[in-house]
Amino acid sequence: MKIIVPMAGRGSRLRPHTLTVPKPLIPVAGKPIVHRLVADIVNVLDEKIEEIAFILGDPAFFGDDVVDSLEQLAVSLGATARIYRQLDPKGTGHAIMCAEPSLSGPAVIAYADTLIKANFNLDKEADSVIWTKKVENPEAYGVVNLNERDEITELVEKPTQFVSDQAVIGIYYFKEVGDLKKELQHVLDNNILNGGEYQINDGIKRMMAAGKVFKTGTVDEWMDCGNKEVTVETNRRMLGFLAERCEALISRKITSKDATILEPCFIGDGVTLKNCTVGPFASIGEGTIIEDSNVKNSIIQTYAVIKNATLDNAMIGNHATFDGKFTNVSIGDYSELKQ
Repeated sequence: MKIIVPMAGRGSRLRPHTLTVPKPLIPVAGKPIVHRLVADIVNVLDEKIEEIAFILGDPAFFGDDVVDSLEQLAVSLGATARIYRQLDPKGTGHAIMCAEPSLSGPAVIAYADTLIKANFNLDKEADSVIWTKKVENPEAYGVVNLNERDEITELVEKPTQFVSDQAVIGIYYFKEVGDLKKELQHVLDNNILNGGEYQINDGIKRMMAAGKVFKTGTVDEWMDCGNKEVTVETNRRMLGFLAERCEALISRKITSKDATILEPCFIGDGVTLKNCTVGPFASIGEGTIIEDSNVKNSIIQTYAVIKNATLDNAMIGNHATFDGKFTNVSIGDYSELKQ
């Protein structure tokens, strides 16, 4: 089994945090988004993963440090990493075809801007499984249409009339991903564009027209990381899930004086807490210093300095300095905000 992860986008909606760090490497509950996503998929599949292919963008932004991080992730899961590049953003289908040498055998394709909580048996008798989540407002999403045998017969983008309440979340299983490769090659060769780009859905629709059987795999939770507000909310929800599983989230390698920790929280190695209250639902990255402050429902990344602050629904980047009484903030890496 392979996992293929297109992640070449710059994550513009999450700026300023993605000006220096690719969005899939932004931490949620102390771990990069893509690390959590891939590990959760491995747990759902419950089988040997031989290869994880990552499709990155420009090496000037997705540099050696990113590649090293992804290679270490693959090794930690017992797999080999393969790195591909999508240097021209021409859509989801084009991104997949950039990993053409890896497009054979059974594979999961997962776009690295979402997190899941799932526990189901993958229907490997189907030619493909599209993972979905029941939503209250299907008109805002791409949804699947099902027949009486619960097979997917159609993909409908933002339907104006009710089709179903099962929204496509961007994770797909293919019993033979070479079938998708064949149809996407046809899309590219014939310049079939939607929204000016080559889309995975056009390859999937051709597979359906050829008689391939598509089923759904429904996740329990689907968490977005598209912008600052939803990323902080996803951090809150993920901390809650991890606490339910009794995972250790607070490092023993912290310095604490007159500090109160309200769980669930993630607190990394080397954090210093002085005269402060942290939590609930706060993630504090390695080496950060928090003094004379209250921090809850927020993401503070590594080696930041937080003083005299009351933070709620905040997101502060790596090596940033924040000294003040503002509350709902979003500050990127190496920024300084002082009074």
